[in-house]
Amino acid sequence: MSKSAVMKYSKRNVYDFNLIAISLRVFEYIVNEITWKLITKPLPTMVRLELTLAIIKPHAVKNPVALSYIRNEIKNKFIVVKTKRVSLDKETASNFYKEHMGKFFYNRLVTFMCSGSVDVHVLGGGGAVAGWRRALGPTAALRAQFLQPACLRALFGISDTRNVAHGSDSPASAEREIKFFFPEFSFYDWHHTDEVMFRKGPIIFNDYLFQHVRKL
Repeated sequence: MSKSAVMKYSKRNVYDFNLIAISLRVFEYIVNEITWKLITKPLPTMVRLELTLAIIKPHAVKNPVALSYIRNEIKNKFIVVKTKRVSLDKETASNFYKEHMGKFFYNRLVTFMCSGSVDVHVLGGGGAVAGWRRALGPTAALRAQFLQPACLRALFGISDTRNVAHGSDSPASAEREIKFFFPEFSFYDWHHTDEVMFRKGPIIFNDYLFQHVRKL
């Protein structure tokens, strides 16, 4: 086989490989979008609401374009049960992220979370934990841009630490984290009365409070 034929054959293999890689990415994106729509579609009244904690990080809170976009995603795809804006001191941030103590990014993360205000939300929905993490995308911003270009971290993330927002990784973590930021929140009341009220309604969204409330 001549040298030119070998080069032509090699280029064709590279082209075929790139085409397959792109096709797989498109297929994965379509599957993810279908899954997201299934997670966030209107809930039948018999499906109980799951809770998760969302923390919008300082760089996103400071960016009015990012914050407006994120808030629209939240209020249109979840029920906002509780919300508040806080400024974390080092002790509070250290306690919240204590499971990461000793890891290489721990000090950087704690320092960053104390650099400005954060918005903390208790979100409800069918599969709310998975749904919010799906909206965020991969932890690393660059990875998110490659794998899920429409997710929040791809759109507004800067690095592994400055990656837009935090999301609980399980229902058990969500309960612990909600109690950390909202110690007054009663899970007894949630399971016995409030969950039914938010699920069956009628509720409306209060833009001033940035949360859903009972419609009077």
